[in-house]
Amino acid sequence: MFNYDFKTNRMKTHLIKTYLRFGIAAGFLSAVADRLGLWPAEVSAWGNWGSFVESTQAMNPWVPQVFIPTVALIATLAEALFGLCLIVGLKTELIARLSGYLMLLFALAITFSTGVKGAFDYSVFAASAAAFGLSTMKEKYLEIDSILFNKLH
Repeated sequence: MFNYDFKTNRMKTHLIKTYLRFGIAAGFLSAVADRLGLWPAEVSAWGNWGSFVESTQAMNPWVPQVFIPTVALIATLAEALFGLCLIVGLKTELIARLSGYLMLLFALAITFSTGVKGAFDYSVFAASAAAFGLSTMKEKYLEIDSILFNKLH
């Protein structure tokens, strides 16, 4: 009556999880590279650290200016760390959840500073939702966690 191919579904789940990990990681690492001036000027959003700090101030007008460089640095370090962890699959569920919260904070900052259209145009709410979805996928696939987990048990 109802045939369900568990193997095929498992492969689809593995592919979706891998796509989510690499897609979210690429977004984070691309943004970090842009702030460090590693993207060509014609495709760059910020192009350098100073422009990114100015953008951080514009998106967070309620934060005292003296703290803006620290906020920019923390966001950048978090994105770099989360991106690298997602690529290798280290603490994937935790990092994905933290990524979801970070992107939700970005989306809210954009929404409250410039309006919801910017957050929608940059798909930050969608990326946040994708990260939260990734955080619910428990089965390991091509993740360093599966190696560490097997050695611990």
